[in-house]
Amino acid sequence: QVQLVESGGGLVQTGGSLRLSCAASGTIVSINDMHWYRQAPGKQRELVSTITTGGVTNYADSVKGRFTISRDNAKNTVYLQMNSLKPEDTAAYYCHADGVTTRTDRFLELWGQGTLVIVSS
Repeated sequence: QVQLVESGGGLVQTGGSLRLSCAASGTIVSINDMHWYRQAPGKQRELVSTITTGGVTNYADSVKGRFTISRDNAKNTVYLQMNSLKPEDTAAYYCHADGVTTRTDRFLELWGQGTLVIVSS
């Protein structure tokens, strides 16, 4: 069974840092782009950052200069280093993968279950 499993969320004070991880389990052959989304209470889910297979990155304006996305293709894992956290970063963070190929299947997309980040003021 293929799934994305996030970890690393928690409670942090303003100005603090957290590192989120998202590992794809199963017999993965390849994954195309990987993304981090977030959804704050009462708000729509928004795209935070994207990283392509080749390592090209993109960020929402609200996190540029504070968040860094990276991936380890050998481990089928994507990371989100979050620095200088603000209360407005409080949200559930979701990992999303495009074009996941396993030995037996191909998935157009997969979502993780989410990990909660709370930034206290």
